[in-house]
Amino acid sequence: MISSLALIFILSLLAGELMRRIKLPRIIGMIFVGIIIGPYVLNLLSPEILSISAELRKIALIIILIKAGLTLNLDSLKKASRPALLLSFLPATFEVIGITIFAPLFFDITRTEAALLGAVLGAVSPAVVIPKMTELIEKGYGKNKSIPEMILAGASLDDIFVIVLFSSFLSANQSGEINLTSFLSIPVSIISGIALGAIVGLLVTSLFKRFKMRSEVRTIVVLAVSFTLITIEELIKPYFSISGLLAVVASSCIIKLKSDEGVTKELAKDHTRLWAGAEVILFTLIGAAVDIRYTLNAGLFAIVLLFLGLLVRTIGVLIALIKTPLNKKERAFVVFSYLPKATVQAAIGGVPLAMGLSCGSLILSVAVLSIIITAPLGAFLMDISYKKLLSKDN
Repeated sequence: MISSLALIFILSLLAGELMRRIKLPRIIGMIFVGIIIGPYVLNLLSPEILSISAELRKIALIIILIKAGLTLNLDSLKKASRPALLLSFLPATFEVIGITIFAPLFFDITRTEAALLGAVLGAVSPAVVIPKMTELIEKGYGKNKSIPEMILAGASLDDIFVIVLFSSFLSANQSGEINLTSFLSIPVSIISGIALGAIVGLLVTSLFKRFKMRSEVRTIVVLAVSFTLITIEELIKPYFSISGLLAVVASSCIIKLKSDEGVTKELAKDHTRLWAGAEVILFTLIGAAVDIRYTLNAGLFAIVLLFLGLLVRTIGVLIALIKTPLNKKERAFVVFSYLPKATVQAAIGGVPLAMGLSCGSLILSVAVLSIIITAPLGAFLMDISYKKLLSKDN
């Protein structure tokens, strides 16, 4: 496993630097390195690291969510609360509806199977979007209208909504019935996640004020607490719906709000350093999870369907931004931010096939294709456009 980690860091950092020199986002190089050295192409990674790939990706995502919470301006987030809430479900809803309508025209599948495909494709990738929004908050781009905060919050909630849709449509394809009560878990998951995170954040802040600690120790405490919040979600998931990822962001926000400014800055600085390594692990292992063979089965119709879905998704984004002070350039940037797909598709794309559904191979093929096309495309468009489309607050 040590040799695999060395290979990941060396090749991904080199590829990231190459991408940077040709004015492309570094993560594009990392994703493609993962695809090439992963089990479906050269197979250079050890089975041990592949067996814990999902856990390593989750750790990396937790680190960037802590960093996001420590960076978020709560006053700015309040201003963007309505469009952030709409962005958490409208774009995904439009894309699911679009795929449900168009997919049976291209492929021999039922409407229920098309809805399941739409649910797999509907999620935006927090792994791609959140790091970029955190960077923009730090640089001051879009700050006057709280654009990065709005996108960050919307993207964090989007996954909860889409995974509930996926579970419901998966059940419908197995039993023929959609469980409408599962949709009640969405607001419960959001509210309970924020409440748990806020309580834990207050306890951690109290701990920091009562006991004198080095900044490194405080960072370890925040990491340990965040890992615990995710563990709590996994333990009680069968009985109660709660969002561990939202709890992590909420606890970090409360720590920032209630702690001394010096403590917050040190925590943010430490997590920035941690993210330098976690970023490489996250995007390389996302690439390694992509079974490139399935793209050959997808064909031209799958690419057309994918872009039709993105077009309908864009309509959902623009509707969510109605009655906001954003101008045309800023709205275009939000559209670009809602293009990338990676994390959720890599996690659930293969589930229908593993469960023996007849549409499983098609769904996995299109999910893989969506990662290969939209993750680099969305990252590229965000990277080249933010200076031109967003104003900078010094």
